[in-house]
Amino acid sequence: MVVYGIDSSMTTIKRKYSSLLENHFADGPEMAFLAGPRQVGKTTIARLFQQGKSVYINWDNEDHRRMIMEGPARVAEYIGLPSSPVVIFDEIHKFPHWKNFIKGFYDTFAVPAKLQIIITGSARLDIYRKGGDSLMGRYFLYRIHPLSVAELLFPQDLKQAETGNPGRLPDEQWQRLLRFGGFPQPFRRGNKQFYHRWKRTRISQIFREDIHDIARVHDIRLVEIMAELLNHQAGQLTSYASLARKIRVSEESIRRWLDILESLYYCFSVRPWHHNIARSLRKEPKYYLWDWSMVGSDGARAENFIASHLLKAVHYWTDIGLGDFNLSFLRTKDKREVDFLVSRDSQPWFLVEVKSGSAPLSKNLAYFQKVTGARHAFQVALDDPFIDADCFAIPYPVKVPARTFLSQLV
Repeated sequence: MVVYGIDSSMTTIKRKYSSLLENHFADGPEMAFLAGPRQVGKTTIARLFQQGKSVYINWDNEDHRRMIMEGPARVAEYIGLPSSPVVIFDEIHKFPHWKNFIKGFYDTFAVPAKLQIIITGSARLDIYRKGGDSLMGRYFLYRIHPLSVAELLFPQDLKQAETGNPGRLPDEQWQRLLRFGGFPQPFRRGNKQFYHRWKRTRISQIFREDIHDIARVHDIRLVEIMAELLNHQAGQLTSYASLARKIRVSEESIRRWLDILESLYYCFSVRPWHHNIARSLRKEPKYYLWDWSMVGSDGARAENFIASHLLKAVHYWTDIGLGDFNLSFLRTKDKREVDFLVSRDSQPWFLVEVKSGSAPLSKNLAYFQKVTGARHAFQVALDDPFIDADCFAIPYPVKVPARTFLSQLV
């Protein structure tokens, strides 16, 4: 029996992205690129698609790597065309000439044989610039995120509208999501000891392996120190100069290292919205972690939790073609602030302020809703109980429970 996307033995978590792949290949022949952080489930999603009918090729496998370097014809021979309809290339972006290889394989073998190609990567697939010819028109990119409230509730719902009906996530799963994060393994296990071991292994892989794959960094320990500082100041305005002074390196190094950590999906930046906002901040971003469970304080973790859900929503809506969505924040030089603004096609859509349930409604929501023309303005309370109401039916500033609001996203 499947309840809220998890089977009764807790061994399988149904993912929305599995249905997304089915929908993708039903629509056309383009390749599907799955990008996202380590351990988020990209390979599992890919291998479960057309299970038993796929060929899995992993750049990190020495035999597979040698075969790829021999060229597309050798890979086609290995696959045994046209008997296997699905081919999965895992981490192939580590190959310096991967774009030329994929372009040649796709044009020469995949199109005639009507292959369905899935490419996965734990670093942003667009940061590898040595691939030669563009793959434009041959693929669509899907950014894979950790589990969220709505995905646990509605794992097979590929809604064509941005928001859906609310649903109540069981309390045990809600608390597990907050405490252990949305990465499938620690969420499924729900065990503190396993979580700490898993987290230590994942962080070690990022700093001991992944950074070396994409950049030359002489002192990895300094990057780790910067990452630790980010854990303690998630959601705060980021001063590159301040970080540089604390670590005793140049601002240029700080900016480069932050770019590397973003490319590896360790953290993400949210930048200020300044269109038509008098005295708006224009430069200082905020940084949040992809794994909100690593954030120290309860208040910062709550804000990061909401930020991660919003980022997942704007990525998903953009990736499936509903429009061009973006996540920003609002802050003026006189310190008026709202935590988040979601825009659609460069137009403000809704505002989000994260507060406790006992906090009064922020006056800044009404102010910035009037200034930006946003349709909705929500004060989201993490500790309020679920109510069965459509948040997006309310056009004025309103307090809403996080359990309700997040269930209507992705």
